[in-house]
Amino acid sequence: MQLCKAIYQLTASFPRDERFGLTNQVRRAAVSISSNIAEGHGRGSEAQLIHFLYIARGSAFEVQTQLMLARDLDFCSPASSKISESLCDEVGRMLNATIATLKAKQPVRD
Repeated sequence: MQLCKAIYQLTASFPRDERFGLTNQVRRAAVSISSNIAEGHGRGSEAQLIHFLYIARGSAFEVQTQLMLARDLDFCSPASSKISESLCDEVGRMLNATIATLKAKQPVRD
């Protein structure tokens, strides 16, 4: 949720004509991360949770890419996007670790 909040704060300074473009896209991707984690937990099985964690991880990659594009387009400075980028990296590491832990607990299939 911290990442999502940071993204909303960062994108508040994006150009107004990007309200329905990159601003909307990066916000939706950030919201998608926590939403997919929650949905995976609500599904009631570890296999479903892993599936939704992979989707959340994909959204984290989207956010990273969109932050790079925002910097390249001078919508934000590297300094202003640093918090969001750091949080995105941290979320990605946590998702990778959680996926690996859950997969290690699954029974081996022959």
